[in-house]
Amino acid sequence: MRWTLKPAPEKEKVQKLAKELQINSTIASILCQRGIETFDAAKKFFRPSLNDIHDPFLLKDMNLAVDRIETAISNNENILIYGDYDVDGTTAVSLVSSYLKTIYPNVATYIPDRYAEGYGVSYMGIDFAQDNDFSLIIALDCGIKAIDKVAYAKEKNIDFIICDHHKPGDEIPKAVAVLNAKREDCTYPFDELCGCGVGFKLIQALGVSRNQTIEDFLPYLDLVATAIAADIVPMNGENRVLAFYGLQVINQSPRNGIKALIHQSKKKELTITDVVFTIAPRINAAGRMKHGNYAVELLTEMDFDSAIEFAASIEIFNADRKDLDKKITDQALIQIIDNEEENRFTSVVFQEDWHKGVIGIVASRLIEKYYRPTLVFTKSGDKLAASARSVKGFDVYNALLECSAFIEQFGGHKYAAGLTLLPENYEKFKQKFEEVVKNTIDKELLIPEVSIDAEIDFLEITPKFFRIIQQMAPFGPQNMRPVFKTSCVRDNGYGKQVGADKTHLKLNVFQGDNKQTFNSIGFGLGDKIEHVQNDFDIVYSLDENEWNGRKTIQLMLRDVK
Repeated sequence: MRWTLKPAPEKEKVQKLAKELQINSTIASILCQRGIETFDAAKKFFRPSLNDIHDPFLLKDMNLAVDRIETAISNNENILIYGDYDVDGTTAVSLVSSYLKTIYPNVATYIPDRYAEGYGVSYMGIDFAQDNDFSLIIALDCGIKAIDKVAYAKEKNIDFIICDHHKPGDEIPKAVAVLNAKREDCTYPFDELCGCGVGFKLIQALGVSRNQTIEDFLPYLDLVATAIAADIVPMNGENRVLAFYGLQVINQSPRNGIKALIHQSKKKELTITDVVFTIAPRINAAGRMKHGNYAVELLTEMDFDSAIEFAASIEIFNADRKDLDKKITDQALIQIIDNEEENRFTSVVFQEDWHKGVIGIVASRLIEKYYRPTLVFTKSGDKLAASARSVKGFDVYNALLECSAFIEQFGGHKYAAGLTLLPENYEKFKQKFEEVVKNTIDKELLIPEVSIDAEIDFLEITPKFFRIIQQMAPFGPQNMRPVFKTSCVRDNGYGKQVGADKTHLKLNVFQGDNKQTFNSIGFGLGDKIEHVQNDFDIVYSLDENEWNGRKTIQLMLRDVK
């Protein structure tokens, strides 16, 4: 791994903030690195307030969206809530539909079938709306590029309201309203909401004429926090406030579906990391293995016993998903070795019977092994479909743009995308993608980077220091858990490889004459055992370990040299 120390902020700013907040200079430096340079900014950061949630009517077209929904309610129209099959989409559909049903009965939900319809708004979904007499579709977490689909719906006298957060193309669909803070002509103060976050702004706006305040919408924030965590959007600005309060709801009074998932995980207090690794994969598993409808039914279920039954079914989907992604990853790794492609700049693999629902996870697993832009293809109807994943610092979306001559359609983000192409174009695409990446990627990006906030001695790690670090949560992009480097540490002689296949590293480390030792665990670092015989340097973050009711500070090792 490359160890990169973040640039130190201006000394005067650090000293001033340390004095104002009565904290040590390391923590003040970390805050300044994150743009928190004054007492007021720190207060806003450490004490998120509901007052910092923006007026929903600052979103362009929000008044049009609200007017159209109110008209639908007055005219007794049927409203269809349509959303993608991933966590962001299913939570958004659950949120908007459950709120609308509190004020109006003629509301139904629709999640497209991952295999029959693919991503986003589908003709099949619009036909379903026509056949069942829906005259308004509210699309969540999708739709920003559905130009033709929205026009097709218009011919059938079906209106669209689009709530999306993906980057718009050159043309905006001709819907009644398009709520997306990333629109060039939208001046909303925060443009990194997830799809469920945009859905939340819509129900917040609908509540205004009903004299509802932000407090009335707190019960919906368990869904918003889950989507923020799963969609890996920046954990700053409005997202931080929504996630902060959403986590409180998750831990104190979650809806039955989330309560049932927590019940199965047997966790007590969930952090954002727990939501990412415990709640989100299970919600996702429904759309991957069966149908996203299962997730919506779970998340909108009013009866706890029924929610427990749904959660049990989803648990089976998740177990199946784990088995499948391990099997496919093994097959993909063999393919790379057999084709002697270990030294390429990209990993592009294809097998026609691979399960479409897990190819994105497989792409991420391959990056863990080879650390380079990766695409995993499978057969989808008469075309090939792929999930793309990238490495930190490289825009895979732009790379795919360069290959568009061989692609039927694609969409996504800087680090994750999806595409389809014709089978006869696969080899040409594979060659072109390799060429584009080879010519444009900074070769340094092919070595995983660990970004270090500060270099410290163990003497700095006090209970107060740890407590302040914990108060910086919830963590996520733009506000990651701080990473520290400590030099010349030693193991007390009991260091060992742990785990069924000895892949993890467990140490008890101390520094110099200071005999305080820290319990340390390094997942996937088992092969570093040879580095810990004498003095060595470590990069780590701080966490809490609870054993027999006793809590201690634990070092989560990122790397050892």
